[in-house]
Amino acid sequence: MPNQELTFGDEQFIVSKTDLNGKITYGNSLFITMSGYNELELIDQPHNILRHEDMPAIVFKLLWTRIKEGKEIFAYVKNKTKNGDFYWVFAHVTPSFDTNRQITNYHSVRRQPTQKALDVIKPLYSMLLQKEKSGGISASEATLNQILKDKGMSYDEFILSL
Repeated sequence: MPNQELTFGDEQFIVSKTDLNGKITYGNSLFITMSGYNELELIDQPHNILRHEDMPAIVFKLLWTRIKEGKEIFAYVKNKTKNGDFYWVFAHVTPSFDTNRQITNYHSVRRQPTQKALDVIKPLYSMLLQKEKSGGISASEATLNQILKDKGMSYDEFILSL
């Protein structure tokens, strides 16, 4: 039955790499298993093949802005499997560089998030998604920025505090 939540071990890591356009070039065995796709179905596909409709676009806007600038980012992400199940990850996404400091690809290592973090992230993402549905990504971004301002934290400080 689709829409079941999947989990993986606290000591396990999901790893994938993409090209500069977000197409999958590598996935470790856990990445492939969790996705529900086989390796051939994943390679050269856009990473957003796993994007769950519950994810607010502002999270991906932040992610892409940050990594294209050559910076790392941490984010909580709800992914969708081939058959419609889902799983949450705490992702660390980084650019990889060549010897001239040019970005060559992107690398992501994901671990199982804590329930404490998800208790904060789930209602936040639900609110951001509602803002996007009514006012677009700019409304979602304004809401997130206001929440961070009210907390007196940067995005990174907030995410790493969970």
